[in-house]
Amino acid sequence: MNTSREIDVEITLDRLLAGTASDSFEDGIRLDAELEPLGGPGGTVKPAIYAGAVYQADRRWPPAEDAQGDSGEPLDVYIIDNVPSQANRHEEALRRSRPSTGVPEMILDLAGLPGLPPHLPRQLSSWQFPHRNADAYLRDSTIEGTDFSKHAIGRSILDATHDRAAALVAWWPQALLYGFWQSHLGNKRSQAKHARAWASEIIGWQPASKDTKVLGLKGDPLNLSVGESVVRDEQDQSGWSLGARPEKGDKTNKATKLSEIGHGQVPFPKAGEEFPAAVSFRRVTQRATGSFAQLRRVTLGPDFAEEADSAARALLVAMGLHAHSLAFGRGFSLRSGTDLRVASSSMMWLGLADESMGPLPHQASNELLLVAKRHARSVGVPLDGWDAEPIRLSPKDNVARAIESSWPLAVES
Repeated sequence: MNTSREIDVEITLDRLLAGTASDSFEDGIRLDAELEPLGGPGGTVKPAIYAGAVYQADRRWPPAEDAQGDSGEPLDVYIIDNVPSQANRHEEALRRSRPSTGVPEMILDLAGLPGLPPHLPRQLSSWQFPHRNADAYLRDSTIEGTDFSKHAIGRSILDATHDRAAALVAWWPQALLYGFWQSHLGNKRSQAKHARAWASEIIGWQPASKDTKVLGLKGDPLNLSVGESVVRDEQDQSGWSLGARPEKGDKTNKATKLSEIGHGQVPFPKAGEEFPAAVSFRRVTQRATGSFAQLRRVTLGPDFAEEADSAARALLVAMGLHAHSLAFGRGFSLRSGTDLRVASSSMMWLGLADESMGPLPHQASNELLLVAKRHARSVGVPLDGWDAEPIRLSPKDNVARAIESSWPLAVES
């Protein structure tokens, strides 16, 4: 049975080491924030939109300690930003923090591929791979001309598991904090999984409306006739011409209307294709948790002492705390129409005695991460990629050809 203390206590490396130790009975950390739109409480917010032009709706009980709006029934909510999306925002914050934190990084260099369209990146960071250490782009890359899976570093990463995690701590610590599933190597190869230890979510409570749609009109200062017939190449609309139909034998161009290539005043969206509008919520909250129970599954391997295992886990918690502070400790923008700021926040240490933790601004969380890193290195935790130049990867020929095939006009131009 746990108890609760209201006195704010400081979060330190010693607490993290003790809390994540294999014999610890501490549970984890919980961070809560009351958020409000930049326009003020009740202002509209756009939740994430999914296939079928829908928001993710749910019904939730309000937090037990919060009686606001408690009618004895679960409340209607929309998920403004879900757990995987929040993890990606953590990772982007950590990628940007590299100059001060020294987190490890691998970079897939795409600059040598001809004709990439301007909107595509010229490189991908290991903090941006959708499946982290289990990503297909990593599998389909080379290090210094050697297939990633045949290079010593690459092989160690692909073979890593939660209980032989030394290579992940050294090169892909985010995989141990936010989870991975090694599912792209083949049916007879590693299928290692590790559930996320850090989860965060932003919820909009009691939406004022559930069926408001976005309506509008695309203007045209010259008011060109929207019904005018034109012929265009769908892959390159710059060479369109007036006409009812393509010339005989022309398999490239197709007939359409002037309104379909951006001219004329056109109402949007089309009937039946409406998408939901921004929503006013009674309140917006964020809750994040770091699970010590899940992190206690992480060990470096049989050649490492428990002291090193605890140091690695503490480093991961410190990294999560710093990422959260960087990503959400100030006003942040999730997407168009979703700019939020923190109205109030709190942090709890959960365990045999639940304790309110003092504030952890980004300067303090950065220092905690640096202290945890120094300690981890001192007790033999492998940190090969930390404070080192990024390892540069190149795409294998097969994925390079796939990229070129996906963007053939860009290559030709």
